[in-house]
Amino acid sequence: MKFRNYLFISAIGLFIAGCGGDDKKTAANNNAVAKPAVMQPFRYHKAIEVSPGQTYDIVSWGRGSTATGAFAILHSDSSKMQYTTTTGDLDGTITEVYNADMDLDGNPEILIQSKGKDTVNYAKIYAFEFNNNDANKLDFPKLTNSQKKGYRGNDNFYIKEGKLIREFPIYDGNNAAAKPTGAKRQLEYSLRSNDFTVKQLSTDSTTVNANKSVAKQAEPDKQTVSRSQKRKQTETKKKKRRRHRG
Repeated sequence: MKFRNYLFISAIGLFIAGCGGDDKKTAANNNAVAKPAVMQPFRYHKAIEVSPGQTYDIVSWGRGSTATGAFAILHSDSSKMQYTTTTGDLDGTITEVYNADMDLDGNPEILIQSKGKDTVNYAKIYAFEFNNNDANKLDFPKLTNSQKKGYRGNDNFYIKEGKLIREFPIYDGNNAAAKPTGAKRQLEYSLRSNDFTVKQLSTDSTTVNANKSVAKQAEPDKQTVSRSQKRKQTETKKKKRRRHRG
């Protein structure tokens, strides 16, 4: 009950923060649409309406730290007058929230993207599938060793044809001194039976460029060898001519 009361009070705080000062802003500029502010201890808020009467409010909060906190998904089923809350610990800060039905079963998935400050996993996805008022937490796969090669964050996620696409630039290393190669790695995430699968859509141009550079380095060596052989053949012919004349 204490937690529900806290959420209720917090929801009121969000409403007040969003509505406060509207008169002054309207007087200043009647055409400007003010973006609702999020009041402390909240950091993020986004409302997603998946269907009429079905709304998910995603919020994050925490005092004293911006690297850690907590998140909540507030599900409002106004048609049945039912309200449920799903919470979890948050690593980093929320950068975006996505809604999809990746497995086409009619149940919406809420995907929360957060950005961390560590040098291993810059982006993290918290995924849930909702069946009416029941929330099922989904395990989002971490990057494999091959997928992490040259990874330095700067992820770009988006939904395309029911799939979650992830893109990020490839660097020539994983340390702070690494430089971008100009190439991108693209991964596609699918969902089936509440399990994620991932496949790489792009071909790493770093590997292709590396092979090309090796080939280019090898070509001068072949040319050098062929020229030296021609010189030896020419010298041998000259020696034979001299002997024949003698």
